[in-house]
Amino acid sequence: MKMIIAIVRPERLQCVKDGLSKIGVNGVTISHVTGRGEQMGLVFTTRVGEFVVDEIEKVKLEIVTDDEKVDEVIAKIREKAETGHPGDGRIFVLPVEQSIRIRSEDSAPKE
Repeated sequence: MKMIIAIVRPERLQCVKDGLSKIGVNGVTISHVTGRGEQMGLVFTTRVGEFVVDEIEKVKLEIVTDDEKVDEVIAKIREKAETGHPGDGRIFVLPVEQSIRIRSEDSAPKE
């Protein structure tokens, strides 16, 4: 099993969720986060002068899926989240050693 962590633009969240749902991925944890990457913030110019907002609002999605489905999930996130501009986001893939359902103690098989 793998955990896919995707950081995307907030305005692309609904499109990503819809796309994931179409490929059968419904279990998603969503967090609203702030941060910065290569984009290094936004510069605004007003009559008073310039100011920089260096912490940009993003949305973090966490998805745990089978190894065989990882490439499909990544492709769908990229397809739905991409705008072609800096700040579109990032995707991380991490191994998941074990998953246990709290209610019933069902355990996902270890690899």
